[in-house]
Amino acid sequence: MPSLFRSRKGIIAVLLVIGLAVIGGIVKAFLPSEKNPLETLQVVEVTRSPFYAPQYVALSKGFFKEEGLDIQLSNGFGGDKTMAALLSGDADIVLVGLEAGVYVNARSAASPVTAFGQVSQTDGSFLVSREPIDHFRWSDLRGKSLLGQRKGGMPQMVSEYVQRKNGLTPHKDVKIIQNVDYKNLGSAFASGTGDFAQLFEPTASMLEKEGKGYVVASFGVDSGKLPYATYITRAQFIEEHPDVIHRFLRALYRAQKWTHEHSPEEISDAIAPYFTDTDREVLVRVVERYQTQKSWAPDPIIEKSEYDHLLEVMRQAGELPGTIPYKDIIRTDIAEAVIEEQD
Repeated sequence: MPSLFRSRKGIIAVLLVIGLAVIGGIVKAFLPSEKNPLETLQVVEVTRSPFYAPQYVALSKGFFKEEGLDIQLSNGFGGDKTMAALLSGDADIVLVGLEAGVYVNARSAASPVTAFGQVSQTDGSFLVSREPIDHFRWSDLRGKSLLGQRKGGMPQMVSEYVQRKNGLTPHKDVKIIQNVDYKNLGSAFASGTGDFAQLFEPTASMLEKEGKGYVVASFGVDSGKLPYATYITRAQFIEEHPDVIHRFLRALYRAQKWTHEHSPEEISDAIAPYFTDTDREVLVRVVERYQTQKSWAPDPIIEKSEYDHLLEVMRQAGELPGTIPYKDIIRTDIAEAVIEEQD
């Protein structure tokens, strides 16, 4: 009996060692290593802005890496260049306004693109005045000059939508200056161009800190919800890599929830590595503005009502190239599956 007992103990010990080795091998297979590296994704954002804070949170907190994704993020410097990178294959995924996808799909059905998630659900620009204005009304723009945005871009279309909504006729009641590049808008306003300017953050807050401008209104608040900053890829990419998109959205949704649950100071600290040239005081103010007006979408799903509103804004601006059905440009099934997993 003793020898038999010892032999059984030996067998159990061997089996235990084998079992642990097998489990270790399985775990190791799913962890990044030289044989199983992170999957690289080329992601191009239309510009660098705290307006996309959940994306930077997902990066800085390691949410993408925990999903086995190595995000190579680069700046597209504008919608046209960003979409060109996607269509040429230089980018796997782009973060850009959904109107860019509408333009592409309206022009050609040969290489359709699909929006599968969103970061921001409002416009992110603000109206900056040269002087403080108590109790500002949009009618105060009548007879004034506005340093505006690029024709056909969502910021400019939103500006015109807000003007019409408040009884103004764009380009008639308000002189809109559109011959200044996006990157030079802040310096142009500071040097004397325009009575007002439509500016994104952190430029608007930086001008305020320098005493060269004052935020008097928010285009995001007055234009309502619409899919403003969305993740778009080629439709074929989703069909070939649904698991990659699933993991990408899983990381994004974690970041969206984290962003909604933390303070402006905590969010600013998380995204600070991506804004090394921005003063922390300014960054906190910017984050607080976007958080207060609920610019960041609570989840990745692009709602049909928001998309319909986008099309109406484009239609009023005379920039709608054709009506692209919701189901032909937007997918929500993967985002819905991710939310069901995490909630």
